[in-house]
Amino acid sequence: MGTVVEIIEAVKKLTSNQKSEFLSKLAKIDFDDAWDKQIEADANAGRLDFLWEEAKEDIKKGQTRPLDEVLGRD
Repeated sequence: MGTVVEIIEAVKKLTSNQKSEFLSKLAKIDFDDAWDKQIEADANAGRLDFLWEEAKEDIKKGQTRPLDEVLGRD
């Protein structure tokens, strides 16, 4: 696969219809996988531990509500 610059240059040479098709297909690529992997890596490295600590403090202080209440379920 070429570099990003090469890809951009190739896209510039496409017709309007080809660009539309390319962008449509590009939009359908599942980029969430990269996001999920980054979150998992951050969690495994302890970079999200502060969120758990904040949540525990909020629970101790009574600053939380039941999830059913938040979601509007009875």
